[in-house]
Amino acid sequence: MNRPLKQIHLAAHFPGVNNTTVWSDPAAGSHIEFASFTHFARTAERAKFDFLFLAEGLRLREQGGRIHDLDVVGRPDTFTVLAALAAVTEHLGLTGTISSTFNEPYEVARQFASLDHLSGGRAAWNVVTSWDAFTGENFRRGGFLPRDERYARAREFLATAHELFDSWDGGEILADQDSGVFLRDAGAGAFAHRGPHFDISGHFNVPRSPQGRPVIFQAGDSEEGREFAAADADAVFSRFASLEAGRAFYADVKGRLARYGRTSDELKILPAATFVLGDTDAEARELAREVRLKQVSGATAIAYLEHVWNRDLSGYDPDGPLPEVDPDPGENTIALGRASVRQFRDPFAVAKEWRELAAARNLSIRELVIETTGRQSFIGSPATVADSIDHLVQEDAADGFILVPHLTPGGLDAFADTVVPLLQERGVFRTEYTGRTLRDHLGLREAPGPAAPGALTASGRTAAHR
Repeated sequence: MNRPLKQIHLAAHFPGVNNTTVWSDPAAGSHIEFASFTHFARTAERAKFDFLFLAEGLRLREQGGRIHDLDVVGRPDTFTVLAALAAVTEHLGLTGTISSTFNEPYEVARQFASLDHLSGGRAAWNVVTSWDAFTGENFRRGGFLPRDERYARAREFLATAHELFDSWDGGEILADQDSGVFLRDAGAGAFAHRGPHFDISGHFNVPRSPQGRPVIFQAGDSEEGREFAAADADAVFSRFASLEAGRAFYADVKGRLARYGRTSDELKILPAATFVLGDTDAEARELAREVRLKQVSGATAIAYLEHVWNRDLSGYDPDGPLPEVDPDPGENTIALGRASVRQFRDPFAVAKEWRELAAARNLSIRELVIETTGRQSFIGSPATVADSIDHLVQEDAADGFILVPHLTPGGLDAFADTVVPLLQERGVFRTEYTGRTLRDHLGLREAPGPAAPGALTASGRTAAHR
């Protein structure tokens, strides 16, 4: 017996200026003016997407002592942008990345509860940790937390935030004009948390919001990250957009849910995905090649190579061969604040692999970087892209995708106008919003009710999550 068709979840990442975008394209616009955010958000909502996603950069990354050419210079504050977008959208979820390493639970819980109220229940929090001392310098904390401590702090941070959200049960406000009684319970919002990372008490001053708690996203791919997602997340940003890798990740993370008393539909797997559309598949392939050439300029190729070699390679020709000199495995990295550097834990092995590939295919530095760095996930006509997305979701490689266009702010327009209608015709994507909150859009259950203050389990979860 065939199972029912899965409904596809779609979201959009506002890309700004980074390695996926082409800021030099004549069609590109500002990544900081509110008109760009408005255009992007309204396009996503017109297409009936689940949510819009904003990343967060806490420090401008540097390379060789200079701001990296592909960083987002002047990225606005996440909460400010999402709160503003709440006023110009009605249904679209609003998701922001906020670090658990360099923030405090009370402050973050208050901001997300406020956003959930302002948006009518559309707030979501991508919980991340910050890994490097370079970023920490912006916060005058001198250093960083080792991996185990970062995730321990993150678990307790989230559990503490949940205690704050749950300190109001939703029925305290009476507002009886005749009696003059505003609160049924004068102790509303009381909390007390005692733990290894946080020792706080008082009254949370934002009443329970429409969703109770924001939707929780997680993006880590490490063992700790996968376990954190299975324990506490409502959705996971995955980097696995292919069938084989996607199915393996999907099965692994969802296979962990049962030990936390959760079912498969309580966690959505949503890989990030780039795309290039054309009238035909051949035209799309040609456009994709042009986009990659614009994304990887000669200077960008050299900068990326320096991540592996950890040397100044500015004297090398990007259209020439790879350096004969070996990488420098020193502790002091040439690139500061770039998470991609951590991918190259064995630079000698990476250099050997790249040299073999370059020799076998006669690739220049620039051609090699184009070949070995991220390509577009979906390339083709609207029908081809719709087929690919639907196939991956129905085959349990994903529950949907977070689309990252290469143009700001109009890069989502063609997808909304051509691919979405085809998915709707198949019956695998909504034609109208049927729910009020982001939890409704994602098919998630209501947030758990209030838990006893301080009721942390061994995993760092509140008792209400058991």
